[in-house]
Amino acid sequence: MNPILIALDVPSAAAALALTDALRGSVAGYKIGSQLFTAEGPSIVRTLAERGDKVFLDLKFHDISNTVAGAIESASHLGAWMMNVHASGGQAMMSAAAEAADRAATAGRPRPLVIAVTVLTSMSAEALASVGVHRSPAEQVVHLALMAKASGMDGVVASPQETTAIRDACGHDFLIVTPGIRGGSAEQTSGRQDQSRTMAPGDAMRAGASYLVVGRPITGASDPRSAAQAVIEELRGTGLFSTDPAKKGTGLS
Repeated sequence: MNPILIALDVPSAAAALALTDALRGSVAGYKIGSQLFTAEGPSIVRTLAERGDKVFLDLKFHDISNTVAGAIESASHLGAWMMNVHASGGQAMMSAAAEAADRAATAGRPRPLVIAVTVLTSMSAEALASVGVHRSPAEQVVHLALMAKASGMDGVVASPQETTAIRDACGHDFLIVTPGIRGGSAEQTSGRQDQSRTMAPGDAMRAGASYLVVGRPITGASDPRSAAQAVIEELRGTGLFSTDPAKKGTGLS
Protein backbone atom coordinates (compact mmCIF):
# COMPACT_ATOMS: atom_id res chain seq x y z
CA MET A 1 0.00 0.00 0.00
CA ASN A 2 0.99 3.61 -0.46
CA PRO A 3 1.70 5.05 3.01
CA ILE A 4 2.23 8.72 2.12
CA LEU A 5 -0.15 11.31 3.56
CA ILE A 6 0.49 14.88 2.42
CA ALA A 7 0.20 17.63 5.04
CA LEU A 8 -1.85 20.42 3.47
CA ASP A 9 -0.44 23.07 5.79
CA VAL A 10 -1.38 25.88 3.42
CA PRO A 11 -3.42 29.06 3.93
CA SER A 12 -6.24 28.59 1.41
CA ALA A 13 -8.45 26.12 -0.40
CA ALA A 14 -6.97 27.26 -3.70
CA ALA A 15 -3.46 26.30 -2.58
CA ALA A 16 -4.72 22.99 -1.16
CA LEU A 17 -6.62 22.06 -4.31
CA ALA A 18 -3.62 22.91 -6.48
CA LEU A 19 -1.49 20.51 -4.44
CA THR A 20 -4.06 17.73 -4.41
CA ASP A 21 -4.53 18.03 -8.16
CA ALA A 22 -0.76 17.84 -8.66
CA LEU A 23 -0.30 14.84 -6.36
CA ARG A 24 -3.47 12.79 -6.86
CA GLY A 25 -2.60 9.19 -7.72
CA SER A 26 0.90 9.51 -6.26
CA VAL A 27 -0.02 9.57 -2.56
CA ALA A 28 -2.48 7.83 -0.26
CA GLY A 29 -4.29 10.88 1.04
CA TYR A 30 -4.12 14.35 2.53
CA LYS A 31 -3.92 15.74 6.06
CA ILE A 32 -5.97 18.82 6.87
CA GLY A 33 -4.79 20.53 10.03
CA SER A 34 -5.64 23.61 12.03
CA GLN A 35 -4.30 26.20 9.57
CA LEU A 36 -6.31 25.12 6.54
CA PHE A 37 -9.41 24.14 8.52
CA THR A 38 -9.48 27.49 10.30
CA ALA A 39 -9.10 29.34 7.01
CA GLU A 40 -11.64 27.37 4.98
CA GLY A 41 -13.81 25.46 7.41
CA PRO A 42 -15.55 22.12 6.87
CA SER A 43 -16.08 22.74 3.16
CA ILE A 44 -12.50 21.82 2.26
CA VAL A 45 -12.89 18.42 3.96
CA ARG A 46 -16.15 17.82 2.15
CA THR A 47 -14.72 18.93 -1.20
CA LEU A 48 -11.77 16.53 -1.07
CA ALA A 49 -13.91 13.67 0.22
CA GLU A 50 -16.38 14.18 -2.62
CA ARG A 51 -13.45 13.95 -5.07
CA GLY A 52 -12.64 10.54 -3.66
CA ASP A 53 -9.60 11.62 -1.64
CA LYS A 54 -8.80 10.15 1.75
CA VAL A 55 -8.80 12.99 4.28
CA PHE A 56 -7.01 12.75 7.61
CA LEU A 57 -8.61 15.49 9.72
CA ASP A 58 -5.83 16.50 12.10
CA LEU A 59 -7.60 18.72 14.65
CA LYS A 60 -6.38 16.83 17.75
CA PHE A 61 -9.68 16.94 19.66
CA HIS A 62 -9.11 17.33 23.40
CA ASP A 63 -12.14 18.13 25.53
CA ILE A 64 -14.73 16.48 27.75
CA SER A 65 -15.95 13.14 26.45
CA ASN A 66 -19.35 14.27 25.14
CA THR A 67 -17.84 17.17 23.23
CA VAL A 68 -15.18 15.00 21.62
CA ALA A 69 -17.74 12.34 20.70
CA GLY A 70 -19.86 15.00 19.01
CA ALA A 71 -16.84 16.29 17.10
CA ILE A 72 -16.06 12.77 15.85
CA GLU A 73 -19.62 12.32 14.62
CA SER A 74 -19.58 15.71 12.89
CA ALA A 75 -16.26 14.92 11.19
CA SER A 76 -17.64 11.59 9.97
CA HIS A 77 -20.55 13.48 8.35
CA LEU A 78 -17.98 15.51 6.39
CA GLY A 79 -16.47 12.34 4.95
CA ALA A 80 -13.20 12.35 6.90
CA TRP A 81 -11.43 9.00 6.53
CA MET A 82 -9.29 9.42 9.65
CA MET A 83 -9.26 11.87 12.55
CA ASN A 84 -7.42 12.24 15.82
CA VAL A 85 -7.75 13.09 19.48
CA HIS A 86 -5.14 13.84 22.13
CA ALA A 87 -4.31 10.72 24.14
CA SER A 88 -3.62 12.98 27.13
CA GLY A 89 -7.38 13.56 27.27
CA GLY A 90 -7.58 10.20 29.00
CA GLN A 91 -9.13 6.79 28.54
CA ALA A 92 -12.76 7.84 29.02
CA MET A 93 -12.45 10.54 26.36
CA MET A 94 -10.77 8.18 23.90
CA SER A 95 -13.38 5.48 24.53
CA ALA A 96 -16.14 7.99 23.80
CA ALA A 97 -14.40 8.91 20.54
CA ALA A 98 -14.14 5.26 19.49
CA GLU A 99 -17.81 4.67 20.30
CA ALA A 100 -18.77 7.73 18.23
CA ALA A 101 -16.87 6.28 15.27
CA ASP A 102 -18.78 3.03 15.69
CA ARG A 103 -22.08 4.92 15.66
CA ALA A 104 -21.10 6.54 12.37
CA ALA A 105 -20.86 3.08 10.82
CA THR A 106 -24.25 2.00 12.18
CA ALA A 107 -25.76 5.16 10.68
CA GLY A 108 -24.79 3.97 7.22
CA ARG A 109 -21.57 5.95 6.84
CA PRO A 110 -18.10 4.41 6.59
CA ARG A 111 -16.52 4.07 10.01
CA PRO A 112 -13.71 6.61 10.28
CA LEU A 113 -10.37 5.63 11.74
CA VAL A 114 -9.74 7.36 15.06
CA ILE A 115 -6.18 7.65 16.29
CA ALA A 116 -4.60 9.31 19.32
CA VAL A 117 -1.78 11.84 19.38
CA THR A 118 0.87 10.75 21.86
CA VAL A 119 3.70 13.29 22.18
CA LEU A 120 4.13 16.06 19.61
CA THR A 121 7.27 15.71 17.49
CA SER A 122 8.36 19.17 18.69
CA MET A 123 8.56 17.96 22.31
CA SER A 124 11.94 17.03 23.76
CA ALA A 125 12.55 15.50 27.20
CA GLU A 126 13.16 19.02 28.52
CA ALA A 127 9.90 20.28 27.05
CA LEU A 128 7.97 17.37 28.60
CA ALA A 129 9.56 18.03 31.99
CA SER A 130 8.52 21.68 31.77
CA VAL A 131 4.86 20.60 31.72
CA GLY A 132 5.30 18.09 34.53
CA VAL A 133 5.94 14.88 32.57
CA HIS A 134 9.13 13.28 33.83
CA ARG A 135 9.14 10.19 31.64
CA SER A 136 11.34 10.24 28.57
CA PRO A 137 9.50 10.94 25.30
CA ALA A 138 9.74 7.25 24.37
CA GLU A 139 8.36 6.10 27.73
CA GLN A 140 5.50 8.61 27.60
CA VAL A 141 4.64 7.67 24.02
CA VAL A 142 4.40 3.94 24.83
CA HIS A 143 2.38 4.67 27.98
CA LEU A 144 -0.14 6.71 25.97
CA ALA A 145 -0.17 4.21 23.09
CA LEU A 146 -1.12 1.37 25.44
CA MET A 147 -3.87 3.54 26.93
CA ALA A 148 -5.10 4.39 23.43
CA LYS A 149 -5.25 0.72 22.43
CA ALA A 150 -7.16 -0.16 25.61
CA SER A 151 -9.62 2.63 24.79
CA GLY A 152 -10.46 1.24 21.34
CA MET A 153 -8.38 3.62 19.26
CA ASP A 154 -7.33 2.34 15.83
CA GLY A 155 -3.80 3.62 16.36
CA VAL A 156 -1.66 6.57 17.35
CA VAL A 157 0.32 9.47 16.02
CA ALA A 158 3.93 9.35 17.17
CA SER A 159 7.36 10.37 16.00
CA PRO A 160 9.22 7.77 13.94
CA GLN A 161 11.77 7.41 16.73
CA GLU A 162 9.17 5.69 18.94
CA THR A 163 7.64 3.48 16.25
CA THR A 164 9.54 0.29 17.04
CA ALA A 165 8.68 0.51 20.74
CA ILE A 166 4.98 1.09 19.96
CA ARG A 167 4.93 -1.80 17.51
CA ASP A 168 6.47 -4.10 20.12
CA ALA A 169 3.97 -2.97 22.78
CA CYS A 170 0.79 -2.75 20.72
CA GLY A 171 1.12 -5.35 17.98
CA HIS A 172 1.10 -5.59 14.22
CA ASP A 173 -2.46 -4.38 13.51
CA PHE A 174 -2.24 -1.14 15.50
CA LEU A 175 -1.87 1.86 13.18
CA ILE A 176 1.12 4.14 13.66
CA VAL A 177 0.99 7.45 11.80
CA THR A 178 4.34 9.19 11.80
CA PRO A 179 5.03 12.87 11.13
CA GLY A 180 8.57 14.20 11.40
CA ILE A 181 9.73 12.70 8.10
CA ARG A 182 13.03 14.35 7.17
CA GLY A 183 16.29 13.38 5.52
CA GLY A 184 16.82 10.79 2.81
CA SER A 185 14.55 11.59 -0.14
CA ALA A 186 12.50 13.92 2.08
CA GLU A 187 15.16 16.56 2.58
CA GLN A 188 14.05 19.77 4.26
CA THR A 189 13.14 22.39 1.68
CA SER A 190 12.55 25.19 4.13
CA GLY A 191 14.86 26.83 6.64
CA ARG A 192 12.24 26.39 9.38
CA GLN A 193 12.63 23.28 11.55
CA ASP A 194 10.07 22.81 14.33
CA GLN A 195 10.30 19.06 14.84
CA SER A 196 12.97 17.53 17.05
CA ARG A 197 12.34 13.76 16.72
CA THR A 198 12.60 12.97 13.01
CA MET A 199 13.66 10.16 10.65
CA ALA A 200 14.12 9.48 6.94
CA PRO A 201 11.18 7.85 5.10
CA GLY A 202 12.76 4.44 4.53
CA ASP A 203 13.98 4.21 8.11
CA ALA A 204 10.52 5.12 9.42
CA MET A 205 8.92 2.33 7.38
CA ARG A 206 11.52 -0.19 8.52
CA ALA A 207 10.78 0.85 12.12
CA GLY A 208 7.13 -0.16 11.64
CA ALA A 209 5.21 2.94 10.56
CA SER A 210 1.81 2.45 8.90
CA TYR A 211 1.55 5.92 7.33
CA LEU A 212 4.07 8.72 6.84
CA VAL A 213 2.88 12.32 7.04
CA VAL A 214 5.09 14.43 4.78
CA GLY A 215 4.71 18.16 4.45
CA ARG A 216 7.26 20.75 3.40
CA PRO A 217 9.77 18.31 1.84
CA ILE A 218 7.09 17.63 -0.80
CA THR A 219 4.71 20.59 -0.69
CA GLY A 220 7.56 23.09 -0.60
CA ALA A 221 9.41 21.51 -3.53
CA SER A 222 9.51 23.21 -6.93
CA ASP A 223 7.97 20.03 -8.37
CA PRO A 224 5.87 18.35 -5.63
CA ARG A 225 4.98 15.32 -7.76
CA SER A 226 8.65 14.59 -8.47
CA ALA A 227 9.46 15.04 -4.79
CA ALA A 228 6.71 12.58 -3.88
CA GLN A 229 8.01 10.13 -6.45
CA ALA A 230 11.49 10.34 -4.90
CA VAL A 231 10.04 9.37 -1.52
CA ILE A 232 8.12 6.51 -3.16
CA GLU A 233 11.30 5.18 -4.76
CA GLU A 234 13.08 5.26 -1.42
CA LEU A 235 10.18 3.35 0.18
CA ARG A 236 10.22 0.73 -2.58
CA GLY A 237 13.81 0.07 -1.60
CA THR A 238 12.68 -1.07 1.85
CA GLY A 239 10.75 -4.02 0.42
CA LEU A 240 7.78 -2.94 2.59
CA PHE A 241 5.99 -0.90 -0.08
CA SER A 242 3.39 -2.97 -1.93
CA THR A 243 2.71 -1.99 -5.52
CA ASP A 244 -0.12 -4.52 -5.88
CA PRO A 245 -3.32 -2.45 -6.28
CA ALA A 246 -5.36 -5.48 -5.21
CA LYS A 247 -3.92 -5.13 -1.73
CA LYS A 248 -5.30 -2.76 0.88
CA GLY A 249 -4.19 0.81 0.27
CA THR A 250 -3.76 3.03 -2.73
CA GLY A 251 -1.25 0.92 -4.63
CA LEU A 252 1.03 2.25 -7.31
CA SER A 253 2.04 0.72 -10.60
